[in-house]
Amino acid sequence: MRILLIEDNQDLAETILERFKAEGHAIDHEVNGEVANDLLRFSQFELVILDVNLPGKSGFDVLRSLRARNDDTPVLLLTARSEVSDRVTGLDAGADDYLLKPFDFRELLARCRVLARRKSGNAKNEFRIGELAYDSASKRATLAGRDLELRNREVQLFELFLSNLDRVLTKEELADHIYTFDEAPSLNAVEQSLTRLRKKLGGTPFHIKTIRGLGYIAHVDEDI
Repeated sequence: MRILLIEDNQDLAETILERFKAEGHAIDHEVNGEVANDLLRFSQFELVILDVNLPGKSGFDVLRSLRARNDDTPVLLLTARSEVSDRVTGLDAGADDYLLKPFDFRELLARCRVLARRKSGNAKNEFRIGELAYDSASKRATLAGRDLELRNREVQLFELFLSNLDRVLTKEELADHIYTFDEAPSLNAVEQSLTRLRKKLGGTPFHIKTIRGLGYIAHVDEDI
């Protein structure tokens, strides 16, 4: 999952970044609300974790700007404000969920998984078709009970295709979703990861096909 964290508390931000990277997510970090607002105008993310108190522009203002552009990217607000009126303000501004500081990082990860599932239309963490199963909480894919041992990049690609079944994705789109701004996107590396993923999914109902000149499309053969 490609995530943008907007948080000016450096210690907290570093911990969040560490936890999400360990989970295999591509996560970028910005501390200034004004800069983050501009970034959201030109870059696509699957989830935004947004602090309320920010320099430059408040989290509420960033959120209002995002929704005013009809951008429906899921937003989880982080706030130290426990007053009901502040929580109502955030939800009315377009937040999908909120979490009060201090919080348990397991809950943060769980809430983010819920928002990702809601966005993709899935009601639970597990995807299952035939003998292929994938648990988005543990990042574990199995075939007939055997662990497919997916690497982080392969997990990112698999989740991206799961969220975009029967939709063509270009190689550039794949790179945009699995690399952060601090990393140098490599289309050859994307192709290598995709080749490994296809090999591990061989013999399953989950197929990733190449559409020559356009990109790739994932399809589930429910007849298998």
